[in-house]
Amino acid sequence: MSVRPARLVVALLACVLALAGCSSLQGAGDKGFVSGEGQVTRLAAADREQPVELAGEDLEGDPLSLAELQGQPVVVVVWGSWCAPCRAEAPAVVAAAEELADEAAFVGLNIRDGSPAQAQAFARTYEIPYPSFYSPDGKAMLAFDGTLTPNSIPSFVVLDAEGRIAASIIGELPSTTTLVELTRDVTGETARG
Repeated sequence: MSVRPARLVVALLACVLALAGCSSLQGAGDKGFVSGEGQVTRLAAADREQPVELAGEDLEGDPLSLAELQGQPVVVVVWGSWCAPCRAEAPAVVAAAEELADEAAFVGLNIRDGSPAQAQAFARTYEIPYPSFYSPDGKAMLAFDGTLTPNSIPSFVVLDAEGRIAASIIGELPSTTTLVELTRDVTGETARG
């Protein structure tokens, strides 16, 4: 192989690698969820926007609203029974919810499950102690525009006592401690006034 074709091959490989890194679906592939360790983001109180407005039905068909939970920090857990990372991290999420029971509320956001029965079975299996919005079409995620994308599953959003997005973990939960400490950062703000 002469020097010129070798340079061409190297240049083509560099272009292919550069283009592969530009995909907005990084890590999602055809799985329908974000893979890998969770990316943690915190927002200073001055940088937070309006409270998130979300109302709908829970897994039993009863009304559920984020507005009812304002006055305390809220952890929103985005999950689906079909999501392997969601199943793997469920015990850690339940442990965090139990540890933070006196400090913050938890609410799930179940997306893309074909029937409430699938989501209910997941909640029973993992003994989920908090209610979940049922959003089979995933439209409930639009309430978190700018923080979540349609493939942001699993993910976690921590709302401050006013219902504003204060922090998020996009992707698989790194650990129970990560979620607990992130939420306590927000609950500490509430306690300090």
